[in-house]
Amino acid sequence: MLKHRGFPGRLPGTDFQFVIRRPNPKGVTPLIKRERYRDRRAVDRKADTAFMGALWAHFGDEPFERGNLDAGRLSWLFGREVLPYDDPFDPESYESLLVINEPVARASFPEAFDDNEEWA
Repeated sequence: MLKHRGFPGRLPGTDFQFVIRRPNPKGVTPLIKRERYRDRRAVDRKADTAFMGALWAHFGDEPFERGNLDAGRLSWLFGREVLPYDDPFDPESYESLLVINEPVARASFPEAFDDNEEWA
């Protein structure tokens, strides 16, 4: 499992993690598309924005390996702002490649792309 050095471990001041420390011994948690509803808490939306900002600051528009990125946090963005790059895509592989869908990500999280914010 690739460890993304320099990637933030969590949203500061919360328990929302962005990376995992080691592979799951029971198997890889699959990436799924989770529905984001309008009534989500403000801190949940802030975590999504911070994670998207960190992804953009770290990888930009280049494909990246899933590696030690948290499956739960990725699943909130998967299928919309973060898309599979591999064909066929294996949602249960740490080596799977992903890419940011920049137009959708910018529309969903405009604050994540502001130059004034520091995400990484």
